[in-house]
Amino acid sequence: MSLAIPLAGRRGSGARRSLVPHLFAALALIGAVQAAGAAWIPAKAMLAQVLLERAFDASRASGRPEKPWPWADMAPLARIAVPRLGERAIVLSGASGEAMAFGPTRLATDPASGITVLAAHRDTHFAFIRRLRLGDLVTRETIDGHRTTYRVEGFATLRWDRFAVPRSGHGEWLALTTCYPFDGGTRSPLRRIVWARRVG
Repeated sequence: MSLAIPLAGRRGSGARRSLVPHLFAALALIGAVQAAGAAWIPAKAMLAQVLLERAFDASRASGRPEKPWPWADMAPLARIAVPRLGERAIVLSGASGEAMAFGPTRLATDPASGITVLAAHRDTHFAFIRRLRLGDLVTRETIDGHRTTYRVEGFATLRWDRFAVPRSGHGEWLALTTCYPFDGGTRSPLRRIVWARRVG
């Protein structure tokens, strides 16, 4: 009887030890699946931009917005670029969640305000916002060939429900907005806004 308890303990320890490799394998598999899911979002965004660049060129040629794929619910409106950073992205019509998954979108604003507001995700198309500096130039080229250059003049961080487009922007402005903080892994009520005024 005195040997039964230690032997049972040894058998239990052996069973636990045999489960350890399986447990590590399961955790590794879960981690790999999560990593693949996280990597898929930027990969999808990059692939979409290739198709959107083609659609933008087709839109320039035809003079009207061309869908990047047949079932898309958006089309290219413009192309923005930040020469100093070597960044560029196709701006899409509509502000739906699907559109924002593939590129920056233009938010509806009063044309009389003189302000164009573009929104995109902080971890894909507007990840470059964290590297912008005062004085940086941002160009916007529309599908009709019109090209406008803006200079970054300010930054703001505020809650999404506190962001409002002024009725009069005292000139033509481009506002780039994305979620904040940049490294946040969850939804945030904060938005980072870049204000750039038209030059030339």
